[in-house]
Amino acid sequence: MDLPKDYNFKEAERKWQQYWENEGIYLFDPKSKAEIYSCDTPPPTVSGRMHMGHALGYSQADFIMRFHRMLGKNIFYPWGFDDNGLATERFVEKKLKIRGQDMPRPEFVKLCLKETKETEEKLKQHWQSLGISPDWTINYKTIDPWVQKTSQRSFLELYKRGREYRKKQAFMWCPRCQTAIAQVELKDKEKEQDLTHIQFDTSIGEKITFATTRPEFLPACVLINVHPNDKKNSKFIGAKARIPFFDREVEITADESVDPEFGTGVVYVCSFGDMEDAMKIEELKIEPVEILNKNGTLNEKAGKYKGMTTLEARKAIVDDLDAEGRVVKVEKTKSFINTHERCDTEVEILMTEQWFIKYLDLKEKFLELGEQLNWHPKHMKVRYDNWVKGLKWDWCISRQRFFGIPFPLWYCKKCGEINLADEKDLPVDPTVDKPKKKCKCGSDEFIPEKDVLDTWATSSLTPLIPIKWREDEDFFKKIFPYSLRANGHDIITFWLFNTVVKSWLHEQKLPWKDVMINGFVLDPHGKKMSKSKGNVIDPLVEMEKYGADSLRFWAAGSRLGDDLPYQEKDLVTGKKMVTKLWNASKFAIKHLEDYSGEEAQPEIMDKWILSKMQKLIKNSTTSLDEYEFFTTKSETEKFFWHIFCDNYLEIVKDRLYNPEKRGKEKRVAAQFTLCKTLLALLKLVAPIMPHITEEIYQLYFRENEDAKSIHISGWPKYDESFVDNDVEYIGDIAVGIIAAVRKFKSEKNVSLKTELKSLTVECSEQDMLKLEEIKDDLLATTKALELKFGKGDITVNDKMKIGIE
Repeated sequence: MDLPKDYNFKEAERKWQQYWENEGIYLFDPKSKAEIYSCDTPPPTVSGRMHMGHALGYSQADFIMRFHRMLGKNIFYPWGFDDNGLATERFVEKKLKIRGQDMPRPEFVKLCLKETKETEEKLKQHWQSLGISPDWTINYKTIDPWVQKTSQRSFLELYKRGREYRKKQAFMWCPRCQTAIAQVELKDKEKEQDLTHIQFDTSIGEKITFATTRPEFLPACVLINVHPNDKKNSKFIGAKARIPFFDREVEITADESVDPEFGTGVVYVCSFGDMEDAMKIEELKIEPVEILNKNGTLNEKAGKYKGMTTLEARKAIVDDLDAEGRVVKVEKTKSFINTHERCDTEVEILMTEQWFIKYLDLKEKFLELGEQLNWHPKHMKVRYDNWVKGLKWDWCISRQRFFGIPFPLWYCKKCGEINLADEKDLPVDPTVDKPKKKCKCGSDEFIPEKDVLDTWATSSLTPLIPIKWREDEDFFKKIFPYSLRANGHDIITFWLFNTVVKSWLHEQKLPWKDVMINGFVLDPHGKKMSKSKGNVIDPLVEMEKYGADSLRFWAAGSRLGDDLPYQEKDLVTGKKMVTKLWNASKFAIKHLEDYSGEEAQPEIMDKWILSKMQKLIKNSTTSLDEYEFFTTKSETEKFFWHIFCDNYLEIVKDRLYNPEKRGKEKRVAAQFTLCKTLLALLKLVAPIMPHITEEIYQLYFRENEDAKSIHISGWPKYDESFVDNDVEYIGDIAVGIIAAVRKFKSEKNVSLKTELKSLTVECSEQDMLKLEEIKDDLLATTKALELKFGKGDITVNDKMKIGIE
């Protein structure tokens, strides 16, 4: 057989990726009777490139999917792109240097669709280059008509069940994006701010002092609270305080939630300084004073501060208060503020009409569902529990944006009644389509809902989207619930949790049985990667240098859930693994050219590696079944380098090269063992390094395996009949002696091929008998002419020494 000299990973990886797609290696078979193993993975957004976090998470999920495919299961592994929502809007606006709000909505939506389609084609190539194995024919985009229909159907169903409502209330708002946002979209940011101590006049003739970091909300103050037992401030309870610069008074009331030891012990309540203010104002039924516009500037109710940004108003109001002698002091304080995770803008609270999913009443049920999930690793469940316990508000699902899935409804212009689209007409765009029937009041004039659904209201349906939910019940039941959800720990609180919510509300079931949670990628110094720090590594660049298999090898180098620092040396190690696999396999295949596949009676050292291989197969199978790919990777790597390459290949060389001297049957035994061991090794490595293993498989093993790819050729089966602890003991003794001889030669600076007159072994009588059984392999490997038993001066282990002449 004329084997290629070198392995060109750039050519090979592209070749096999194309082969897998052309041959349908990863296609789901809906007619198969095999056990189905299914995976729900996060659809990456089209607004960015693949990053190292993607490479880590998707590789680790793919290890598991490839393993189960090789077990003979029917793999349902769809692929999606998340191309709807604010992230895509920002991407298009930045790329084309436009603003969606400055142009007609249909025109902007067309631009978004065009740009996402072009970007998705490029991104698919990037993801394929990683060597992941979804069924690319089962795909979706979170803005395509089927997904729109599914998302709108979900809305209609939950509305009819009384789980959705529209309400005008104070809620979180991003002034930059000019949309409402949900609790999950908040990001805490520590910031140093001025804590300004301010005095108001009161109706009892004394000044009351409070401290605030948001004096710009002074025009919106509606209440002042003190603790009823506060000796210093309780005298103000029942009095009124006058708002400076505004002809208005507010009540001073008792509130046991006030901490008299914090600040001045006085709290001024504004509409709306934060969500706590909003909740208190709603609870007490106080009429709010709304001073903010949607863009974050102050309106006419702020008097002379109208038109200012909150920062400008903050300074102006403090200056005016200071001029009147009302600023007692200003001190620095550090506190956490809420920002919008999409744009890092400080969040405000505005009174707007929004749609919500009611779910606060189900918090205990969500905690119970979290208990039922199989978490890998187990400690990740804490993040889920903490999030559920910390929920304060219902899920706001409406967004004041342009590129998203529309709400399927209109409002009657005459009576205000909500008119829902008919399910058979979905998907609909109420700004373009009209209701098919009149309102129950008789009017045929309607106002379309212009808001769009929150992207997570749709992405939370990813398990339902590819399996024909509400369209093909038999197919749906075949897949649902899924076997696995794989995602990073950073999206437990929104994507994972929201999917549990939607699945429970619609199906009263968990969407998956198991969840596997990957960690973050850190820079070489253990710091989080970010563009601002300049420490971001591009996986496409690294794959161009080292290959996808090397990058995947790195991704298998941490336990599931652990954060993994990126070290280039790990990819260098991965590339060395690829090279060694290639060279060792070429050596083996060269000596298997005349092997017809017959079974043979193995020699002791053959039995030694076959026994160890069975234990590796058993441990690797158990590890991958428990999502512990790190264990499989590290144990298989160690076996390949130290047991297979360093020892077994060297031990059998004499039998392979010299059948005349050693006997043909002993060469066949070596060939049998070599073939069986190498194939098993390739299969164990295949989920992690799919390209190099496919290349070697196709060179020799395919014609005998009767499978057109290693990835559907069957996982190695544990065979206890090959396990022999006594044989392993003998083999380990031999390996110890060989290692001691190698060390001796190395210290003497002589070639390992240098012949020795004799090799003397000092050991027990029982071990002497065992060594006699492997005498020929031992002498051939150490290049010794004679094996003796007697005193030795070189320690092999605590029970054995050797002497060398």
